[in-house]
Amino acid sequence: MRMITFLVVGLTVHVVFFVSIFDIYFTSPLVHGMTPMATPLSPPASRLVLIVADGLRADSLFTLHPNGSSAAPYLRAIIEERGTWGVSHTHVPTESRPGHVALIAGFYEDVSSVARGWKENPVEFDSVFNESRHTWCWGSPDILPMFAKGASGDHVYTHTYPAEEEDFASTDASRLDSWVFTQVKSLFQSAKSNSTLMASLLQDKNVFFLHLLGIDTNGHAHRPMSQEYQRNIGLVDSGVSELVSIIEDFFSNDGRTAFVFTSDHGMTNWGSHGAGHPSETLTPFVAWGAGLQGPHKVTEDQLYKDGYLQDWKLEHLRRVDLNQADIAPLMASLIGVPIPVNSVGVLPVLYLNNSDHFKAQCMYTNAIQILEQFKMKMKQKKETTLSCLFTPYQKLSEPKQAEFIQKARILLQLEKYEDAISLCQALISDALEGLVYYHTYDRFFLGSSVVLGFVGWTSYVVLIILKTHASLNMHPDILKQKSDHTLARLCVCVSVVISIFLLIQRSPLTYYIYCLLPVPIWYSVFKESNTLKNMIHSAPSLPLWKCFGYFILVAFGIELLVVSFFHRAMLTAGLAVLSLWPMLSGLFEKAKWRCVNWFLSCLCLAAFPLMPVVGREPNMHLVMCAGLLTILVSCGFLWPSRNRTSLHLSDKQQFVIQMLHVAVCASVPFLTHSSLQQKQGLPLVNQIVSWLTLASSIPVPLMSSTRLFHRLLSIFLSLTATYLLLSTGSVQPRAEALFPPVLSWLMFVWINIEQEAMIAEGSSGRQELSTIDFSANIDISKIRQLKLDDIRRSYFFVFFIITAFFGTGNIASINSFDPTSVYCFLTVFNPFLMGGLMMWKIIIPFIIVMCTFETIQVTTQLSSRSLFLIVLVISDVMALHFFFLVQDYGTWLDIGTSISHYVIVMSMTIFLMLLSVVTHIFTSQRLALWRSRKMHFP
Repeated sequence: MRMITFLVVGLTVHVVFFVSIFDIYFTSPLVHGMTPMATPLSPPASRLVLIVADGLRADSLFTLHPNGSSAAPYLRAIIEERGTWGVSHTHVPTESRPGHVALIAGFYEDVSSVARGWKENPVEFDSVFNESRHTWCWGSPDILPMFAKGASGDHVYTHTYPAEEEDFASTDASRLDSWVFTQVKSLFQSAKSNSTLMASLLQDKNVFFLHLLGIDTNGHAHRPMSQEYQRNIGLVDSGVSELVSIIEDFFSNDGRTAFVFTSDHGMTNWGSHGAGHPSETLTPFVAWGAGLQGPHKVTEDQLYKDGYLQDWKLEHLRRVDLNQADIAPLMASLIGVPIPVNSVGVLPVLYLNNSDHFKAQCMYTNAIQILEQFKMKMKQKKETTLSCLFTPYQKLSEPKQAEFIQKARILLQLEKYEDAISLCQALISDALEGLVYYHTYDRFFLGSSVVLGFVGWTSYVVLIILKTHASLNMHPDILKQKSDHTLARLCVCVSVVISIFLLIQRSPLTYYIYCLLPVPIWYSVFKESNTLKNMIHSAPSLPLWKCFGYFILVAFGIELLVVSFFHRAMLTAGLAVLSLWPMLSGLFEKAKWRCVNWFLSCLCLAAFPLMPVVGREPNMHLVMCAGLLTILVSCGFLWPSRNRTSLHLSDKQQFVIQMLHVAVCASVPFLTHSSLQQKQGLPLVNQIVSWLTLASSIPVPLMSSTRLFHRLLSIFLSLTATYLLLSTGSVQPRAEALFPPVLSWLMFVWINIEQEAMIAEGSSGRQELSTIDFSANIDISKIRQLKLDDIRRSYFFVFFIITAFFGTGNIASINSFDPTSVYCFLTVFNPFLMGGLMMWKIIIPFIIVMCTFETIQVTTQLSSRSLFLIVLVISDVMALHFFFLVQDYGTWLDIGTSISHYVIVMSMTIFLMLLSVVTHIFTSQRLALWRSRKMHFP
């Protein structure tokens, strides 16, 4: 097949492999069809007030100031005099949407649902709001609508401010919270003259939800240690104090109002959230009022060993921690509404102040509600699995379920409430384990199918490399045609059997794709089995020790790349080893200056993975220094030289304009940062320059000369200008703004030193770099076969791609939401646009490396497809490595991290397959190498 056909097939296969990890590990945990369960006893509260201070860290609320005062004196008094407190433990991703879903619906939303929508529900779910009689909500337009749309009927009333108000450059983001408190006061004031509203408010099972976004916005804009953040906490505290007074007066102090104060997630010291740092996952929880325990003084040491009690000066008061999903059953029990049917929260009994009978009955309701989910999940899996193959969850077989329920009822009748609570907690634990068991029931089967396809694809690509690009002694097989027909019939039979099996089990369409894909892949592998025979026949003529040595080195190199995903310092070790390559290969004697350049650039780049990815403080001077360095390097390159092709006047003018543009882009972040510090907002001129720079970053290089270094310099200047605008979050000592110039330095040296390596290999058709033109017609006759040294070139490329990705960050820093980097473009909260800009920032170093690799393919007279196939094998082996880590549940690695790494490698592979074509257009404006008609794939 031709290259373009192979690319389409390969892209399709990798997209399937990429999607499979989401279908296997990130499917929605929700099941439907259960009956809502409510406690039959009279609830202690008629109404619930839920206050969520978005982005509030636990330590920010509980820690006292050096002078002994509290940032929130009213809530501190509540903890000491009226309520119960603790730490709510959130789950990754620590973002607003999943946090609120866990709080109000009681389950942890899967990643795919989070990604599919920010304001609406990609899947229907039940919530405390849905089960209430009436719910009034005030706050952000990004959070409230999803609960209103998901509710049945029209009893959820939302009041939101315009999205434009969520501006990180705002003079005072706390006004968002002031708006909420004002609206709540207005509601109760209006009720005095509105009989209909008054009647609704006086009913039971009502919920009032206040979403306070100001703290989160100020944290992003000014950091959690700033005065703005601390003042906002004080504003919320005084607002809660006034709100409690208004509500209690409105309801004549009837003692039937329950109050819950918490946060959806925390925030790091540098103003981001999304990952799993304790500052992001530990949030405050304070509950007081009807049905809730008052402060419980303790004299003995509590079980918590994290040291927070002493730091917060709260060791004398009982601390009751809970998971974020546990809050939903607590709120439902307080006002007597059914627990959300998909909730996996466990009722925190220690928060309840009621009879033991009520506590036991609520816990029993909680247990039955979770057991109903388990039974529905088991029923669904049983219906889609052949009875002879179905393996039930042994701890909760149907007889054991009945036994559990009967025992719980008997204990309730005998008034052995503590025993009933313990039994129900055990039942909940088993039911939750059973839910996970059935939710992951098909993982091994699907994972095995994907691995089988993955191994087959990698084997096929290796055989293609050997057949098409290696000089093997070909031995014709006279039985080949007959064996091909037999193999085709066998594959058809296997496909039919698999399809019938899946049809009987009523499997989803995706199951057919994952299970049937390996069949044509392995058909192609077996069809090329003669290549393996030819290699065996050619073995005596091959340099076996050299091949074995390369194999060991590449295997070690791939393992180093895999480990670097978990420990970025391994990239530093790898770069240190690469810096010695010219000395070890004998190039130093032939090109000393270039080898010294290579050594220094490798060591400079090696410093970046050692720099911390946390502690981000804006440092605009580094951004300006990066811009100045870029201009100086460009001027040095354009300085006249005998060995360099002279530039046309139009090209000189373009480069001068681009360098001036870089200078402007280096100053824009500084001016923007200064304006934001002075709370004057984002200057319109800066915003226009930023968007124009982004829009022109691709087309401008296409207008430059197609001479090799001229085109590369134009690409470098254009992309660096955009990168500088996205580097307002650069840090000291991380200095991310300096990363592209240093990376580009190494890439330019790499191009030059590969030319010296070509001489050392004895290549006769070597061209001077200054004479190479990307747009020139390629002499197909000069395109050579692969050599062992090309494996090194391909590995270098993959190594530099990984370095470009992790050079200034890691998984946590990529997951964390930090809008600082996009302030030159926009300051109003827009998660998808901000995410897109951050993604482009990550891609820019990729493009620099890709353009370099394209240049090396041209200068080393190798077909694009040749090196690309080796790169494909290396990246696929890495992805397969991570997939095995995911499958190995006993490994010390966290499964979620392994999945993240697999997704990154697969995304990188798919991206490289697409970018290889785009980069070729970017550099040459032609597809000369891709149009080669001499080398075809079988």
